Amino acid sequence: MNTVQSADGTPIAYDRSGSGEPVILVGGSFSQRLHPTMTQLAEALSAHFTVYNYDRRGRGDSGDADSYSAGKEIEDLAALVSEAGDGVNVFGLSAGGALALKAAAAGVPFSRVVVYDPPFVVDETGPRPPAGFGKTLADLTATERRGDAVELFMTRAMGAPAEAVAGMRMAPFWGGLESLAHTLSYDIELMGDFSLPTDELGTITTTVLVAHGDQTPPWLHSGARATAEALPNGRLRTLEGQGIEVDTAKLAPELTEFFTK
Repeated sequence: MNTVQSADGTPIAYDRSGSGEPVILVGGSFSQRLHPTMTQLAEALSAHFTVYNYDRRGRGDSGDADSYSAGKEIEDLAALVSEAGDGVNVFGLSAGGALALKAAAAGVPFSRVVVYDPPFVVDETGPRPPAGFGKTLADLTATERRGDAVELFMTRAMGAPAEAVAGMRMAPFWGGLESLAHTLSYDIELMGDFSLPTDELGTITTTVLVAHGDQTPPWLHSGARATAEALPNGRLRTLEGQGIEVDTAKLAPELTEFFTK
């Protein structure tokens, strides 16, 4: 494990593997660098690239600050880019994809960007958290109701069926989700009202591949398509047989091809 210091002094932990042009992996909600999806993707890509797989602030071995802002997370990415050197590519999963796009719009110098399932809502089928939702999640976490915060986020921000989420609370992995509950309000602040940030996306000149699986909910299909269309140099790719839990064996070759073109 390595660390780099962000602009506000927060240490950001990352693993570096492989050799070649640098690729930074940005996890989504409920994700950290040791999540199987991230470690498997890092392993697959390290055959072709130098991979930086990091913990977003507040997660895993990275530090945190007294207050959160999307700007601080953009500074975290900028610090990693400075550490990695020139020609950095970036991959962002779900809310991590939204973060990568925000960073690109803010001028962080990425060579190419890939996002998978950016959770922007552009039609009536997608979930739209109510006003003050981030504070509700933060209050639940502050009062040690982490499980309730996780359940509320999954149903109101991810659109998961309430019955399915209730059943998950007995699963062995639930404790891991609860350990990240304090970061859920961060992603709500990052995403805002989940609307497509058309003006912001329109400023990104970097070539961006927007990928989604054909098994994901329809609102994610619509969001991916709208994201690609809003980008000046956006491309859309549908991965057959893939859902929200994407198979890294299917995803890694797509990233490798796009980053090496």
